[in-house]
Amino acid sequence: MKPESATRRADVLLPGARTGRDPARSIKRGPSRLPPDVVAATQRERLLDGLVHTVAQHGYQRATVSDICRAAGVTRPVFYELFTGKEDAFLAAHRHGTGVVIRRMAAAFAVAPDWCTGIREALRAMLELLAGVPAFATMAVIELDAVGPAGRRERDQLLTRFRAFFAEVPQLPDGVAAEAMVDAVVGGVYSMLQRCIDAGRTEELPSLLPTLSLFCLAPFLGPEEAARRLAAVPAPPEPGGPEPSSPTGSGPVGGCPGPGPSGR
Repeated sequence: MKPESATRRADVLLPGARTGRDPARSIKRGPSRLPPDVVAATQRERLLDGLVHTVAQHGYQRATVSDICRAAGVTRPVFYELFTGKEDAFLAAHRHGTGVVIRRMAAAFAVAPDWCTGIREALRAMLELLAGVPAFATMAVIELDAVGPAGRRERDQLLTRFRAFFAEVPQLPDGVAAEAMVDAVVGGVYSMLQRCIDAGRTEELPSLLPTLSLFCLAPFLGPEEAARRLAAVPAPPEPGGPEPSSPTGSGPVGGCPGPGPSGR
């Protein structure tokens, strides 16, 4: 695999999707050695993967830099060339991974014909991605609190990014602040994820899609109307089937508000 292809692949994979000692990323010595910047990027990726698996297995507090380096097949001096310490590496893995999740959700949302479908498909993307890499789900959702104040700040910043998916919600009654309602919904979704992952049921996350879809829409449409519109949402195309049509130039479907995130 060419270095640039490997870099692009890493941009769409969650940390922990591969083992730190993945043979495909072994660094060969000698005349054909990779350029230093590619070596550093590869070592960083391996360390992030190693950190995710180590923290998921042992917990943040018990995981050591030596454990992480061992899981990644990278030396401690190299670790400290790339990170200031365990917390710095943890936050780097969290930011990279949650960035992958947000981008995957935004891509699913962007091709939806209306807001209701977009919310459901963004949720589907998130649930399937986390279910596919349980180690990252555990590290990012369960172990984040163990990091302390920096971890809590990271979570708060992450949750505010989900507001973009609710940018054009229907008008709420007087006295009900839309942003506060959105934050309450996002917090509820996060809490449900946390409970499921903490119970060791990460692989079951996709089964939460109907519940979480209704939970996200009901505060803005009412439960009966939200259920009716979700029932009218077409099923996603089968793999290899035709791509969903672009929403460009088309109006809301079934009376749903238009998609929220702008500049997607």
